[in-house]
Amino acid sequence: MLLLVAYDQDPAGRNMVDYLIQKMTKSGPIYRGESFDLVVLDTPITHADWLESKFDYDGFVFLSRHAAKSGVPALTCHSTGNFDEAMLGGNERQVAIPFPSLQKRYLKELWGVHERFAGFDITLEATHHGPTALSKPSIFVEVGTTPAEWNNAKLCHDIAAIVERTIIQHDDTTQHTVAVGFGGTHYPHRFTREVIHGRYSFGSIIPKHALQYIDENLLYHIIRRNPKTNVALLDWDSMGTNRRRILDMLNETSLEVVRV
Repeated sequence: MLLLVAYDQDPAGRNMVDYLIQKMTKSGPIYRGESFDLVVLDTPITHADWLESKFDYDGFVFLSRHAAKSGVPALTCHSTGNFDEAMLGGNERQVAIPFPSLQKRYLKELWGVHERFAGFDITLEATHHGPTALSKPSIFVEVGTTPAEWNNAKLCHDIAAIVERTIIQHDDTTQHTVAVGFGGTHYPHRFTREVIHGRYSFGSIIPKHALQYIDENLLYHIIRRNPKTNVALLDWDSMGTNRRRILDMLNETSLEVVRV
């Protein structure tokens, strides 16, 4: 069973929680449901590396607000991890175990009703922030990008309903190939398109600006934390000066290297 997790000071997370708990029963700190449980923390979820010391689940879905300087409304999801310093939770040079199957199902489900979210970007984000130390798969599902969206109860309820449907539906993504992504911006549009319309799902995504931090030790750590991955998908035209160095390292691994 999965545990959904939100922070009580996050308005978007709280709004999603308010929708979901209508069908759940509270038992201590946990809201119990048929397909998943839910907990609201009094500390930021980006710092929830301690979660498994109190809660034993098969995976974690973090419900969160999304913030960006652009202010462009966005509905995003991503895996977590730090390729250099830990600026917002987690440990430095550590990535979490991603949740590629759930991520693909969620984005496809969201895209299937994208006309209801006119004006919103629907996108993956590159791997960033914490928590990073959990031993089970995890994913962030975010509503953004300003207080107007975070406090829009109907919007957050709609996203929560899609999360609920995604979890309940049968996992039909086993035929999809899981990849680790290299290159692109923080909002990797080629990888997003591949998840929604293509045959790949994604584990960790290392954007162009973080490729400088990838050395052999970190690369093999990323591979170990992506146990279902057998492909490295390269956004070849958006890898910058580190492209050849990354390619040479990948050619020494067991991953199939695919350029897009």
